Amino acid sequence: MSPLRAIGARLRRLRDQRGLTLVELASVSAIIIIMASVTFPVANTMVKRQKEIELRRALRTIRTALDRFQIDTERFPGIRIRYLDRTNEEGYPEDLAWLYEGVDIGDAAGTTIKYLRRLPRDPITGLDEWDTRSSRDEPESIFSDGINIFDVRSKSDKIGLDGTRYNTW
Repeated sequence: MSPLRAIGARLRRLRDQRGLTLVELASVSAIIIIMASVTFPVANTMVKRQKEIELRRALRTIRTALDRFQIDTERFPGIRIRYLDRTNEEGYPEDLAWLYEGVDIGDAAGTTIKYLRRLPRDPITGLDEWDTRSSRDEPESIFSDGINIFDVRSKSDKIGLDGTRYNTW
């Protein structure tokens, strides 16, 4: 048998063999592990960023509703007479439920104004509960007197991607 035929026969045998060698299997496994170790932290960061975007949106929605309520207490005196305590001069609601349950403006038709369809869920805690702030609270206080809610914040004390706590947003 000539040397060229022997080489050709050997190449045909190698080509006909099926399967992977241990070296090929180990190298492919190593590449997959390296790619996964890079992908998982990036995916976790993306999920956290999405929750932060949802938190900002929820805070903006509630704060806008609080401001609209306060403006309407000036426009519709019936709200102030029916709902607000005499000590609440600023015109903010005493409970977040007023924003989605609605308030009667005190006209003859019995018109009710709703400022929210529902209270947004805090995406960080997964609950529809918020820490409230009163205009009479001290700036650094963690408790609200609940007389007039003019601001809300998350109940979570976790730290965001920017290094600040969610309950300070």
